Amino acid sequence: MTPTTPARKALVALAATTALLGAAALPAAAAPAPVSHGGFAYGDSARLGYQKDVTVRVLKGVFERGDTKVVDRFVRPDYIQHNPLAPDGAETLKNLGTAIHAQFPDAVYDVKRVISEGDLVLVHSNVVMTPGTKGQAVFDIFRFQGGKIAEHWDVGQNVPETTANGNDMFSTVSWPRTGQPGPGWLTAYNKKLVTRAFDQLIVKKDLSALDRYWGPEYHQHNPNIADGVAGAKAGLGGYFKQFPQLAVAPKRVVAEGDLVAVHSHYVNAPGERGQAIVDLFRVRGGKIVEHWDVIQDVPATSANDNTMF
Repeated sequence: MTPTTPARKALVALAATTALLGAAALPAAAAPAPVSHGGFAYGDSARLGYQKDVTVRVLKGVFERGDTKVVDRFVRPDYIQHNPLAPDGAETLKNLGTAIHAQFPDAVYDVKRVISEGDLVLVHSNVVMTPGTKGQAVFDIFRFQGGKIAEHWDVGQNVPETTANGNDMFSTVSWPRTGQPGPGWLTAYNKKLVTRAFDQLIVKKDLSALDRYWGPEYHQHNPNIADGVAGAKAGLGGYFKQFPQLAVAPKRVVAEGDLVAVHSHYVNAPGERGQAIVDLFRVRGGKIVEHWDVIQDVPATSANDNTMF
């Protein structure tokens, strides 16, 4: 969930880097049949692990080391790009990765959490191009096809100096304090719960959803909202009042275990381009107990024709 925030400028060099990868379409309704990678057949659990491993290898290989070989191995030549700063195609990723590594040789793609469902992988990272700076909070979503990255969406936001809740944009505060997703058997239940909660609270702007779906120990990582359910009510209540014509259109949901992410288009008023936002929720014991998000304004122009959604 997201309060009103000032327009945020994406760091062009970083946004261009994150633009390069491919991913995400709507999650599969059912687990796909086993597929083969490198001659080995994988069931669903192993396949999801493979997708997560490949995603991290490509992100860190390209943007930390300028390694173009990982692109040849794991990214489809015709991959589809939704980052507005990069054209389609794997060659763009290779060329841009090489250029970024030359300009920012000490860049770090610090991956905080990774989840996968169906053919999708979502990565939450702190990307720091220059040591000593706070960098950006970034969500990347990737869609896999035939064992390779085929499509990519992302959202990036500069990390602020301070927050209204005392939490940074990346840590896990709720117990247990791990960035790993919970057991896979929780995925379907938690995905349904968050989808219902998001629809009631954000799409329909009904603050009573906070009493029904959120736990009293709720921890907030949006830097502009105070901690707890009371902070969420105050922040979102003010947001809904300021923008009574707010329209939110969820585009895709990615879930694994106790983590559920919603990628949406927020438009505060008719005629505006709006914002691309990823909200990530953690569910414990049937209640939402933690939230991270990243917000990016939709630009007027794009290097591709695919939109951010």
